[in-house]
This record gives sequence, structure tokens and C-alpha cells, in this order.
Amino acid sequence: MNATSPTLAATLLPQSGHIPVMLAEVLEYLVPADGEAMLDCTFGGGGYTRAILGAAACSLWAIDRDPDAIARGNALRTALENHGQGERLHMLHGGFGGMAALAQAAQAPAFNGIVMDLGVSSFQIDEAERGFSFRHNGPLDMRMEKSGRSAADLVNTATEQELADIIHFYGEERHARRVARAIVTARAQEPFTTTLQLAELVRATVPHDRSGLDGATRTFQGLRIAVNDELGEIERGLTQALELLAPGGRLVVVSFHSLEDRLVKRAFQRATGRDVSFSRHDPRAAMSHGTESAFKTLTGKAVRPGDTECRINPRARSARLRALIRRPDTAPSSVVES
Repeated sequence: MNATSPTLAATLLPQSGHIPVMLAEVLEYLVPADGEAMLDCTFGGGGYTRAILGAAACSLWAIDRDPDAIARGNALRTALENHGQGERLHMLHGGFGGMAALAQAAQAPAFNGIVMDLGVSSFQIDEAERGFSFRHNGPLDMRMEKSGRSAADLVNTATEQELADIIHFYGEERHARRVARAIVTARAQEPFTTTLQLAELVRATVPHDRSGLDGATRTFQGLRIAVNDELGEIERGLTQALELLAPGGRLVVVSFHSLEDRLVKRAFQRATGRDVSFSRHDPRAAMSHGTESAFKTLTGKAVRPGDTECRINPRARSARLRALIRRPDTAPSSVVES
């Protein structure tokens, strides 16, 4: 900890009720050092940001598409200013799928470390009025940016086929067609406006899951991903994060379900030259494949949280961490002007 006073150290402690997932592992692979420039692509509750700023005398740029998260970040910056360190934190309002443009507009340098937490913020889940949770009654919203089409708009206007596809492909729900049919039938009598209204319908529609998983989980996941274009945002973000890394820079990504992890794994394979799309019948391509890669993986298989963390924070159970490094002798893309 490079904090210069006990009060500054207290400022950088995680907020009450917010537990950053796999924080120790994130810091282990990110390795923040004095004088470096770091990027937190999903500020959320600020858990990673606070830990990184507390681990080294570095500067950090933090992105979030949620205006509530930006307000929390600005409050942290004000607290840092009281210690003469406000210049260490820079808040950028937008989606991480546009991080290159955001970084360039902020005149940020190439980054020595970038962290991406792909999970929904605990603040969003716990605040019923945001409409993300099927455990609390609230408006059927789910919009991370508080603008655009809401989950209610989607549920009440999409065709049965569109709903089935969203719930099947994004929610990985085996009974997607049954759920979509039930939604269309029910909305003809009364439009969906609340989370519990939808959750109760879905629970009554799908068979009980032996694992104990709430029957509404997969449907809510699918709708949330569709409302926020989460997979498209991840693909754009991963591509740009690689471009923004300085020589020797490290990218750490924490995902929470198979769709996210699959995108991360494939992006890392392409970046490190381990993409197996070349023909196995071309020995020259096979032998030379990956030899010119600018990146190297730091994790073989995805790293999983320990049993102790999962007991303390059940939301960590599905987390997977992958990390890579840009080789020191390679330069970042010209997308970013250092």
C-alpha cells in the first residue's frame, strides 16, 4: 500500500456492501506499479479502482456507462482531491466498447494495465428501481445507461420468435420457446411492467431446476444481455483493449458466464496466435502460426475463485479470470495517441 496517510488508506477501502470479485487475483496479474497508467473498464462500485490506486502510486482512468457509477467515481475523486491526489483518477462516461475514443478524448496514454469486469454491478442488482433483479420488485428496466429501450419495451413488443431467440441464445434457457409463448399470451391481457410480474410467470412456466437455480435466472440474463448489447460491447471492448496496451502492458478480464468467457477465450486465442482456424493440412501455416504474435497469455486455463471467496461472496462462484500481456518489444496500435 502506497497510501501516505491512514485517512487516505481508508478512502481507498472497498465501500460497505461491495465486494470486488477475485480482487487478489486481479491485482496479481495486473501488477500495478508506481508511475503507471491503468484503466478500469467497468468502475461499478469502484472496488478494483480503489485497490489499484491503493496498491501503487499510479494514475487510473475509469469507464462506466451507468451515470450512477460515474457519480460514485466523482465522489471518490473529490475524496482524493482532499488528499492532494485527485489527478490520479479520471472518470470517463460511456461504454467500454468505445474505450479507444474515450481514452483519446481524455488524452490518456497507452495503458500499462487494463481490467475488465464483465459482471453486472452489485449496485445495479441490489437497487430494485433499476429492474435487474428478479428477487426484488421494481420496474422492468435493466438499462445500464438509463436510456434507450428497456426490458419492458422488449418484452411487450418483440415477436414470440424474437423473444425465444433472445432467451435461448443469450439466456441459455432450454425452455425458451415455452417461456416466449407464455409471455406473448400473458401480455395480450396485461403488459409487463414489473420484475416480479415477469419472474413469477417464468417460474410457473419452466420446470424446477434440481441445482436450485431460480427459474427466472436464465430469462432475465437473456433479456439483460439483449437490452444492453452486452456481447457486442464485449467484442468491441476486447479488440480496443488490446490496441490500448503499452509494451509490457497487461489485460485482465473477469467473466461470469459461458457466453462471456467464450468471447474472451477466442479473443485471447486470436491475439496470441493460438486461433486454430488455419488448415491442419498446411504444415507451413501450422509451424509459423503464432510466431509473430504481439501478445502472450498469462493464464493457461481460466482461473477460478477459491472456495473461501465463494462462501463469503456467492456472486463469485461463476467467475473466470483470463489474462495476457503485450510483449515488451511490440508497440500499441496507432488508435491511441500517447
